[in-house]
Amino acid sequence: MKKLYGVIGDPISHSMSPDMHNDAFQALGIQAHYQPFHVKEADLPKAVEGMKALGISGFNVTVPHKTAVMPLLDEVDPLAQAIGAVNTVVREQNRFIGYNTDGEGFLAGLMAEYDGDVLSKRILLVGAGGSARAIYYTLSQKGAQKIDIANRTAARAEELKKRCPYPVETVVLTMEEASNKLANYDIIIQTTSIGMSPHAESMPLSLDHIRSDAFVADIIYNPIETVLMKEARAHGASAQNGAKMLSFQGALAFEKWTGTMPDPSRMETIIYNKLGG
Repeated sequence: MKKLYGVIGDPISHSMSPDMHNDAFQALGIQAHYQPFHVKEADLPKAVEGMKALGISGFNVTVPHKTAVMPLLDEVDPLAQAIGAVNTVVREQNRFIGYNTDGEGFLAGLMAEYDGDVLSKRILLVGAGGSARAIYYTLSQKGAQKIDIANRTAARAEELKKRCPYPVETVVLTMEEASNKLANYDIIIQTTSIGMSPHAESMPLSLDHIRSDAFVADIIYNPIETVLMKEARAHGASAQNGAKMLSFQGALAFEKWTGTMPDPSRMETIIYNKLGG
C-alpha cells in the first residue's frame, strides 16, 4: 500500500511540491504519493486531526498556516520553535512533529554554489520578515559569525536580532546605510518581495558599492533573474535565485519523511520547467 504525503495551504494550486515529490518517489522507487490539500484557516484544526486519522505519513505546510499549525502538533523542533514557523511535519508512530527546513534549505543551496566557508563570511541580510527569520536563526545556529540586517523598518530588524536565541554578531542598518557599506560584505541575502511583480523592476538597495567578489543570493525565483541579480552580475559579482532554496528545503523534508535524500538538482529542474524555462 502506498504511503500518503501532502501539502496544506490556502491557496495551494500554485505549489510545485507535488511535482517535485512525486517525481522523487518515482525516481527512487518509493511506493508513495504526494497530494495537495486546500485548507482554509478556519478548517486547519480539523484538517490536522483528519490527516492523523487518515494515517498520512507527513506533510508540508505553506501560507498562511506555518505558525497556526504549531499548537496543533504533538512536538515542535527547537529551531522551528525559535523561528515561529513549521513547514514540514513528520509522523512518528501516532505523533506529528514539526520542523522548519527553509533556513537549512537556503544554506544548503547557497553552499552548493558559493566557493568558500559561508559561516565565516561577513553577511548582510536584507529584510526582516518570515523568510529572513528562518535564514537568520538557522545561520546563527550553525555558527555564522557576522550577520548584519538591513530593513526598511529598523524596529522590526531590532526585534529579529533581539529574539534570536543563538549567538551572532549583528548590527541593524537602514537600507541607505547598508548600500553605502556594501563593500564590507562577502554575501548579500535578499529576502524581501521587492523584485517580484508588481515590483519586478525595483531593488531593495543600491549595489553601487558591491565588491566584484561578492555573492548575492536572492530568494525570489519568479522571475528567474531579478533586477538585483542582473545588477550584481553587471558589477562582476555572482548571484543565485531562490530555486536552490526551494529545491533543497523540499529535499530535506523528503529526507525527514523517508530517510532518503533525493536529488535536489532534479527538483530544481522541475521548478525551472514549471516556470517555463
